Amino acid sequence: MKYSPKLKNRSLLSINDLDDSEMMEIIELAIALKKRRSDGIRGNLLHRKNIALIFEKGSTRTRCSATIAARDEGGDVEYLTRADTHFGVKESVKDTARVLGRIFDGILFRGFSQETLRQLDLHSGVPVWNGLTDNFHPTQILADLMTMKEAFGTIKGKKVVYIGDGRNNVANSLMAGCAKAGVDFVNCTPEKLFPEKEMVQRAMAIADKNNSTVRITSNPDDAVVGANVIYTDVWFSMGEETRKAERVSLLKPFQVNMELMEKTGNIEGELIFLHCLPAFHDNNTEASHDTGALEVTNDVFEAPFSKVFDEAENRMHTI
Repeated sequence: MKYSPKLKNRSLLSINDLDDSEMMEIIELAIALKKRRSDGIRGNLLHRKNIALIFEKGSTRTRCSATIAARDEGGDVEYLTRADTHFGVKESVKDTARVLGRIFDGILFRGFSQETLRQLDLHSGVPVWNGLTDNFHPTQILADLMTMKEAFGTIKGKKVVYIGDGRNNVANSLMAGCAKAGVDFVNCTPEKLFPEKEMVQRAMAIADKNNSTVRITSNPDDAVVGANVIYTDVWFSMGEETRKAERVSLLKPFQVNMELMEKTGNIEGELIFLHCLPAFHDNNTEASHDTGALEVTNDVFEAPFSKVFDEAENRMHTI
């Protein structure tokens, strides 16, 4: 299994920690690992390595993906929540980092603050990977780009339209990842939820270098024309559940439904739907039972062009 030695012992705090070629190399490696696994072969890239999984937020895909990814390569993981440690309560993040760095070979953190992640990286002395913070979600975007690569064969020159909460961690990371991959990116969101200007300007500069574009708009009908990928996420992030009514009212015009998908002009061509999950697409979740589908309708979620479960599986291969 070939991989670049310059990636060894590196942390991943945001997708911008990778240069363009390194990001694409990781995606190619993930595709190779997926092929090897489908052939029934397990590896030893993490033989006798131990990974700490520090989770402040609940998780299905990140936790399971990290656990199986490590075990498939001969490693082991320890799942730690705030209830299991003194992390950030009786003990500073800095001190916890210095302890865990002497015990574990790497740390994957899923939580709230990007600064907490930075402190772990600064003081642990081992690689630290971002499994999600309020600002960024780099492992998700690696899986998204991998899914696009599988669907289209090539991703450079494609058009991705993200619709919904335009300033969350997924939108931020997807914008940066698309710019680095030479993908045209549109963030379609209410003006109240536009991403930070500094992030947009940085992504625009990278996109310009790769002959692609980054655009922010609040017009869904215009945004989706010519899209190859329509992407959405939940309308209220973890910790924002109390703002559900406000967000539903604000974002209802940005729901991904079949009418919007048809406006791409690619409904019979190169078009896929992506969602990082969980998704409120029907009445079978606590969050949507009183309102029905939220960010995406069930017919889109279950359509043949929906690749959400390929995308979910690819979290494991990219991690």
